[in-house]
Amino acid sequence: MYMLRVTTATVLGLLACSGCSDPAPAAEPSQPQGWLDELALRQVVDLDPDPHVLELNLEARVESVELIPGKPTPMWTYDGGLPGPLIRAQVGDRVIVHFKNSLPEPTTIHWHGLRIPAAMDGAVGHSQSAIEPGASFDYDFVLPDAGTFWYHPHFNSAAQVGNGLYGPIIVDDPAEPPGLGDEVVMMLSDASVNDAGQLEAPNGGGDFGTLFGREGNLVLVNGRVNPTIHARAGLRQRWRVINTAKARYFQLGLAGHDFTRIGGDGGLTEAPTLSPSVLLAPAERADVLVEPGSAGPTQLADGLTVRWLPYDRGFGSVYNRPEEDVLRISFTDEALARSPALPELGRVIPAIDVAGATPVDIALTLDIPEDGPLSMGINGVPFSEADHIAARVGETQVWTVKNTFEWDHPFHLHGFFFQVLDVNGVSPAVREWKDTANLPVNGTLRFAVRFDERPGMWMFHCHILDHADAGMMGMLQLR
Repeated sequence: MYMLRVTTATVLGLLACSGCSDPAPAAEPSQPQGWLDELALRQVVDLDPDPHVLELNLEARVESVELIPGKPTPMWTYDGGLPGPLIRAQVGDRVIVHFKNSLPEPTTIHWHGLRIPAAMDGAVGHSQSAIEPGASFDYDFVLPDAGTFWYHPHFNSAAQVGNGLYGPIIVDDPAEPPGLGDEVVMMLSDASVNDAGQLEAPNGGGDFGTLFGREGNLVLVNGRVNPTIHARAGLRQRWRVINTAKARYFQLGLAGHDFTRIGGDGGLTEAPTLSPSVLLAPAERADVLVEPGSAGPTQLADGLTVRWLPYDRGFGSVYNRPEEDVLRISFTDEALARSPALPELGRVIPAIDVAGATPVDIALTLDIPEDGPLSMGINGVPFSEADHIAARVGETQVWTVKNTFEWDHPFHLHGFFFQVLDVNGVSPAVREWKDTANLPVNGTLRFAVRFDERPGMWMFHCHILDHADAGMMGMLQLR
């Protein structure tokens, strides 16, 4: 419980001002000290004094992390913790990452959502070679866009991400209006851990596990199980939410509250939208505003629980599945606060001109042979046998992606933002920049993309990482 502390100096000050005609204005309500300690993210150490250059060391290594009290789990980590440290800079800043691989197998880093050169993208065999155990690699790029992004490996991705290799990136825009709310960065994930605290095998369940996509038994927020935010009721919070799970869809609900969604994968959207829940397919991000506890005093004594709500992503995905607690919000005993007026929000996002655009048609496909392992692919061909899709610098393409499965798929394009034109013929409510979009059961996604001056090999794939590793990937060759 948080209590008001009155000192002798405070009383004397009040007496001295008893006749003042212009008392000092009341301070703006604020969150209590330490309100976000249970979700705190580690910060990187900047090695460069230049304010527009962020230079850091980053090491991938196995380290014990206590997910279950008293039972340390050997997780695969960046710099020894879960998640990896927060990388934060401004639009236009240069980032230099001296990366060392201390894992027992090769790895890379993919900077998910960042529009950077192909040589920095982390796709093994196409944009760079695998970084072997004990070896190092320097990533060096400039941040062109504001928004919420993340980093993770692109070698044996399902296992390595599932074992804990993921971290957040926030790119700030100095021109963004103040007063959006107290920020909370939330990396949502899960982990498959047994009662002894050991990681389950990443290939558990065989072909069925691959087909469904393996979900962990522990739901994590910033590497913690059901942490608590200690907030002042009514104060607006800005949640930057990142789904880093290898297969789990996160649909978040907070009883009695709506969420104002102001941004997604590629920064702010064209206009805010209101929703009773937040749905994120694997790899998607959402930038939302919420005022916990603003609905009334009945919520203040017991606090609130943010819950994972089952989302029907296809055959069997919600059968016998209860809601799960994600995090708690407890409240101070202070009076209900009133948040300051929200600044006007909006962003001009011109529609991509699709006149004369090159059409690209692909289908996400499945092959279950009688005498071999399950194989997924693009247009009936697994990644190892696929031809590249060709594009030219400056070209605009319209992709039509068909889902032939009875499960949803999050479709991700490396290195470029796109604009969703429609899903099953329905256009989105607001225009925004995306790098990952959900493709519903037996559905069709159409998006427009313009390829800028960054030639090279660029990957696209399903971001249910078990599916990608099973062959549901392809390459775009941009010349």
